[in-house]
Amino acid sequence: MVGPGALGSYYGAKLCRDGHETHLLLWSDLEAVRRDGIEVRGLTESFRARPRCAATPEEIGPCDLVLIGLKTTANREFPRLLPPLVAAHTAVLTLQNGLGNEEDLAELFPVAQILGGLCFVSLNRIAPGVVRHLDGGKILFGEFRRWPEPRTHDLATMFRHAGIPCQVAADLAMAHWVKLVWNIPFNGLGVASVAGYEAVLAGEVAAGAPRGACRPTDQLLADPRWMALVRGLMAEVIAAAGALGHAIDPGLVDAEIERTRGMGSYRASTLVDFERGSPLELDNLFLRPLSAARSAGLTVPRMEALCRVLAALAPKAA
Repeated sequence: MVGPGALGSYYGAKLCRDGHETHLLLWSDLEAVRRDGIEVRGLTESFRARPRCAATPEEIGPCDLVLIGLKTTANREFPRLLPPLVAAHTAVLTLQNGLGNEEDLAELFPVAQILGGLCFVSLNRIAPGVVRHLDGGKILFGEFRRWPEPRTHDLATMFRHAGIPCQVAADLAMAHWVKLVWNIPFNGLGVASVAGYEAVLAGEVAAGAPRGACRPTDQLLADPRWMALVRGLMAEVIAAAGALGHAIDPGLVDAEIERTRGMGSYRASTLVDFERGSPLELDNLFLRPLSAARSAGLTVPRMEALCRVLAALAPKAA
């Protein structure tokens, strides 16, 4: 597991507990996890697992399966981190957000070795090596630019045996757009809301303007104005997907809103990154979908305004 934050630690711990030889490539939590393992705390499951840990990929060497849980802001590190882990037989499965991650991997490895996955899970890292599991856990994954292969179904069986709900996607590109229907409004507005409703609507953040607080999912859904923006963004994402050949049922909007109500006061990953002062996943989660929509000839004013606000708010590189 490369980049085991909350997501990677959770799935790595599940696979380790099921008896698989599991290695975590760690940095900040290395000593804590070596000493205490990974602790998962949840409403439906609480356990501790002790996967192997390493600070460099060379310590691990070639694997049968490489899972990528890095933030997409670290994709530039692929050429340094991944080759020592990947042999000719290795399957490389990215569990990252947004668009373009499989394409980035394809610059290093044959398409036949690349898979992409989407995680439907609510998690927070609350201390080094400690993950709070709030809800969900399903992984939907498939082959990059190919139909599912027998090994895809074998991997799905392995995940299920480890207690990870899993489904194989016949159309990975379609699955990415379905996930963006949730990710773009809730990750995006959770952060952009600090600038205020009018600023988000206009797509402009005045220099020196006072900022409010980030809004978790329940606050976005409780305010009719933000709710209208959530629905509008979802509709634009569905329209963009349709223009690119991925027909998504508009009924997904209501289904996702109801599912999100059940998550309570959930702080999406981009909101957590922003509050920590960490880089935001602007490119893969927002800008690449916007570029794809434009390439299909669509006008998506809410997405465009949201991207401008997020770019203005994003922590600047030192």
